[in-house]
Amino acid sequence: MTLRDPSPTLSQQPVTKAPYRLSARRLNVMAALLGAATLLGACSSTPLPPWPANPSSAPQAQAPAPLPRTAAKPVPQPLGAPARVAEPVATPVAPTPVIVSRNEDSLTPPYNAAVAARFPEPTIQYSTPGLGKDRRAFTTNAELAQWLNDLAGMRPANEARPHLINLGTSQRGTPILGLLLTRAKSPTPAVMESAGRPTVVLVGQQHGDEPASAEALLVLARELAPGGLLETLLDKINVIVVPRANPDGSEAGTRVTANGIDMNRDHLLLHTPEARAIARLVRDYRPILVIDSHEYTVVGRFLEKFNGIQKYDALLQHTTTANYPEFLTKASLEWFHGPMVAALKNQGLSSEWYYTTSTNRDDKSISMGGTQPDTGRNVHGLKNTVSLLVETRGVGIGRLHAQRRVHAQVVAMTSALRSASEKVGPLEQVRSFVVKDTSAQACRDQIIVNAAATPTQRDLTFLDPTSGEDRTTRVDWNSSLTLRTLQARARPCGYWLDANATSAVERFKLLGIQVMRVAEAGSLLVEKYEETAREVSERRDVRGGIAGNGEIIRVKVNPVRAAMDVPAQSYYIPLNQPLANLAVAALEPDTQNSYFANRLVDDLNHTARVMATPALVFEEID
Repeated sequence: MTLRDPSPTLSQQPVTKAPYRLSARRLNVMAALLGAATLLGACSSTPLPPWPANPSSAPQAQAPAPLPRTAAKPVPQPLGAPARVAEPVATPVAPTPVIVSRNEDSLTPPYNAAVAARFPEPTIQYSTPGLGKDRRAFTTNAELAQWLNDLAGMRPANEARPHLINLGTSQRGTPILGLLLTRAKSPTPAVMESAGRPTVVLVGQQHGDEPASAEALLVLARELAPGGLLETLLDKINVIVVPRANPDGSEAGTRVTANGIDMNRDHLLLHTPEARAIARLVRDYRPILVIDSHEYTVVGRFLEKFNGIQKYDALLQHTTTANYPEFLTKASLEWFHGPMVAALKNQGLSSEWYYTTSTNRDDKSISMGGTQPDTGRNVHGLKNTVSLLVETRGVGIGRLHAQRRVHAQVVAMTSALRSASEKVGPLEQVRSFVVKDTSAQACRDQIIVNAAATPTQRDLTFLDPTSGEDRTTRVDWNSSLTLRTLQARARPCGYWLDANATSAVERFKLLGIQVMRVAEAGSLLVEKYEETAREVSERRDVRGGIAGNGEIIRVKVNPVRAAMDVPAQSYYIPLNQPLANLAVAALEPDTQNSYFANRLVDDLNHTARVMATPALVFEEID
């Protein structure tokens, strides 16, 4: 059966398209697991509800951006405040004191008045500590902590109060804080799950020089709190807001963490405490939607390469990595991406697919977000969530257009929250199917080991740096919407790991991957990895070398079938589990993100592909 191509709407039309195809076996699995239902009015073997006839016929969000309050502190309005107000009336407030810190902005605008005029201020003005009129710095770590503490200290009558979550500390000892907003009687994951409402996680400022994401999440935290304009969404969903995942980078005004690592490329390897904090959060609360909020470079290499300035208010993308379930891709495109584009357009904000270009001045190609299983967007997707990226224009322009940037973030994420609340039932159906289907694929079919974007061309619009007018340029475009399979193998039943592979096991536990310990020695039918070539090089993404990761081992291997004696106390990672595709990303050694390439598994002989259901005695590990 060929499913209808879920092409996005409006200006987001991809250059190349490919239909989603489901094998007959998987259709039978779907029917057996969940019973018959109707999909697209054509098939009766899947429980998913009918998809819209085309994405543009989906309900169009009206960008119900929450009303920002003008008080400097998060004092909620009375219950029953209006759902939308087009032109909020400002309340006089005392001037915000000028605060000087290492994230202080003194940047000269990087373009002229003609370009700046293309980005008028929104009619809505947001108030956070960092958005005060006379501010020279965005919200400090101390102010952010106070804001969340004030919200967590609310004691509304007959309402569940917000809960402050300390996710851990940064490398310099700053707490990484989140705010949990729920109607559940207790903030524990078990109680929340039993209440029947799925959880959404919003993560901001993984890169410290992208401040609008944190400011927007402070606004959303306030509006989801008691008396806020989005509070009613908690009747259907729980929300966890993490405004600043990289507090050290924010304080220093740098992209990376204190030890120089790009934490948004660390969600599989988990070298940094910051990425580990997010991993624990997602493992424990099992969100159905994760949004990763960023900002992107406006001038810099785009001006150098294309003599153009970035024009789009928001760049958007969903999970695009190998082995991501196709129904989650469909849900991402039709239930979230389409309404988000419409919501932004309704507010006069432009959007495109997320794209970037390398730091090599001679490379004139444009690439969508990467296909590697290392970013939050892709790793969270392999945890069976809808995982979205929202990027606004901001890197390299200091405080310029701060209100508009925050407005774009708020509109986009509000749209996603509303979509999640409206699609609770279908989303849970999709996840239930994906979890069972992923587990059922163990020992069957194939896994994709390496995939890449598809080279094509696209017309991309920049702003002329002199006139500020639109200028369309034909560019070489690497599309992540259609992945090319570079390498595939038979899907094993699981993986065996040597007893010394404790670093890998520790990370699997943080990611939520099930690991079993071999209780009694026995034998397995396996494929061992025979090394055929090796080199040492750097990890790379579409921008270039990845900060702070050092050299990796790149190998070519040939799987060789053999019987192997395995000792007690070694490990087994079964693939009949929901996070099987995440285990694949970590354990196939000939990829740049594998645990072998990054020295978390120190010898090819310390791992093997298990090719038949093992007849061994296992024990759970804590």
